[in-house]
Amino acid sequence: MKTLILLALLGVAWASEDEKIVGGYECSRHSVPYQASLSDGYFHFCGGSLISSQWVVSAAHCYKSRILVRLGEHSFQANEGTEQHIYSSKVIKHPNYNNANLDNDIMLIKLSQPARLNSYVQTVSLPSRCPVADEPCMVSGWGNTVTGGGTVMPDRMQCLNQPMIDDRICKNAYPHLMTENMLCSGFMHGGASSCQGDSGGPLVCGGQLQGVVSWGYECAMKGHPSVYARVCRYNSWIQNVMNSN
Repeated sequence: MKTLILLALLGVAWASEDEKIVGGYECSRHSVPYQASLSDGYFHFCGGSLISSQWVVSAAHCYKSRILVRLGEHSFQANEGTEQHIYSSKVIKHPNYNNANLDNDIMLIKLSQPARLNSYVQTVSLPSRCPVADEPCMVSGWGNTVTGGGTVMPDRMQCLNQPMIDDRICKNAYPHLMTENMLCSGFMHGGASSCQGDSGGPLVCGGQLQGVVSWGYECAMKGHPSVYARVCRYNSWIQNVMNSN
């Protein structure tokens, strides 16, 4: 998640087993088989979602010209025998992505070879409808697990169950910042949210990819839930890019 208020980084540490995504929990091993980790070849920097054997959805602000996509991961520090590491062959940002306000914060990554779909690596469905207020959803990733300016990156994938937030409440939380291509999910009372390092990762509701982790104020801040790219507005663009590439 990209912050619109800069956070001071006071050093990076690995999370112990009882550390969680802010307010979340460690996912059951391989229970999120569509989750991807984007790496520069050495370090995780963003998340993504596998939508076909050769395509991953992520956030445009995660763009790099060459990305190592890691699938079938749970613990970064353990070799579990389920991992598939595949470099990108194309990285395509939405043509109307706005770096200033993060509108259209979505991109597609074409893998240099198809992923092998199995019990540990599976696709997630694109939305057949747009989400509704209070709908239960889940966000996942390996992002920061602490608030207040520190950085603790977990070794194991973290999950958080959270509801969709009504668009009117979301717009009131972020006056003049929200566009029709964005949605909010989380808790207005704070205490739990996605965070830095979860960017580009999936928000899944009813088995469908409804959001891509995009931005927010300080993680888990009261009155300021996380903001996601609204995937239901991009079905045609996603299909067109996949068909033409």
